[in-house]
Amino acid sequence: MTAIAAKGIKTVLHPVSDLAKATAVYSALLGMSPQIDGTYYVGFDLDGHHIGLVPDGGPQAITTPVIYWEVSDIEATLAELLAAGATVKQALRDVGQGRRVAEVLDPDGNTLGLLQDR
Repeated sequence: MTAIAAKGIKTVLHPVSDLAKATAVYSALLGMSPQIDGTYYVGFDLDGHHIGLVPDGGPQAITTPVIYWEVSDIEATLAELLAAGATVKQALRDVGQGRRVAEVLDPDGNTLGLLQDR
């Protein structure tokens, strides 16, 4: 084991087929309106935890919810996970506003999202 560890769950993305209907449901569940309300993404901030709705799985074509773990060094964490047996699903990329993300698959095919804010 190394000193690299996840800080906790930061973001959960949900693929949705009807963004308006899903927005209404999540607004009711969370008791708030979304902070980001676009046609490509709707996002809620619940005490620092981000809940995102992605129409039709977005450019990543996600088909199930993806949990993004916040890490302090995404490159080192990615390397550790690959050395431990994970495989790359989506390469490391900048998604704007200083945020970098990547996705790997665990040995059973479950997606693990990694997220680092600069």
